Amino acid sequence: MNSLAETLIRWHAVHGRHDLPWQQQRTPYRVWVSEIMLQQTQVATVIGYYARFMQRFPDVQALAAAPLDEVLHLWSGLGYYSRARNLKRAAERIVAEYAGELPRTRAALAQLPGIGRSTAAAILALSEGRREAILDGNVRRVLARVFGVEGDIAAPETLQALWTRAEACTPEVEVATYTQAIMDFGATLCTRHRPRCAECPLQADCIARLQERVQELPAPRRRTARSTRRTVMLLAWHPGQGILLQRRPPHGVWGGLWAPPAFESLEAARCFCDARLRGAQLEPAPLPLVRHGFTHFDLEITPVRACCEGLVGVMDGAELLWYNARDPARIGLPAPIATLLSASAQTQP
Repeated sequence: MNSLAETLIRWHAVHGRHDLPWQQQRTPYRVWVSEIMLQQTQVATVIGYYARFMQRFPDVQALAAAPLDEVLHLWSGLGYYSRARNLKRAAERIVAEYAGELPRTRAALAQLPGIGRSTAAAILALSEGRREAILDGNVRRVLARVFGVEGDIAAPETLQALWTRAEACTPEVEVATYTQAIMDFGATLCTRHRPRCAECPLQADCIARLQERVQELPAPRRRTARSTRRTVMLLAWHPGQGILLQRRPPHGVWGGLWAPPAFESLEAARCFCDARLRGAQLEPAPLPLVRHGFTHFDLEITPVRACCEGLVGVMDGAELLWYNARDPARIGLPAPIATLLSASAQTQP
């Protein structure tokens, strides 16, 4: 066993995380769900979501058979909703093409929606102890610092150099323990900001520390300027039914989730009221602005409220429902929209 793997396995025995819910009964399915949830999300946030998700969908058959709305409902607030849609799509393929069992090769796993090379490797390494190298964000950071790997962390040549290191460092035995160890090490000690180098068991050989370049490695990705998108959302409410919601397109912001009808301008919202809402009474002043940050842009929502007696006709191709915040349906709602609906319900006459 190489020295890095041996050192991290010893470190993990004392300082690693051993009681996370997905570490119990490590089946490929349970590991898969946890790995998808943990993408770009902190462990502390995931724990509650994972428990609720596994209680409702204990196996791939239950996930494949469930309505998408129920899957998105249990994902609501976790963000990056394409992950949930891909989980559902992948589960359907696993049932249809693999008799309900996750494939046992990295190549086959990586062909499923939402599963890339590193996630496929993690599923096999953690659930079966297979010798598969992983390279998630935490592992990239550890290897870039220890071995002094330079270059844009997202550049193909940098990634290839890191994959080469990852393959070389993955041991032949105790693979599951090593895989968990290097992930934990990056998440809790060799962190992006304020790494605890004084406590690091690899400090004597870490090139970033020896060259005093810990904050420089790995090299940050080139960031593009953040933009701001603006939208007007119509909170059309019916006294006996609730607020009108529309399912958003499958791709783009909050794809497949439910939200009030959105418009490019206040005038467009007024036109919708006049054409589609029976007896609409649009309130003259918008509600306070709602701001929400995404990875690459900010969204500013101007909510406007209107009381109506119902819809005039049916909107072609639109999925609509009346949402009662006091007796909510089990649908996928983005967290900012759920907060907006709740606040609006409290101020309705």
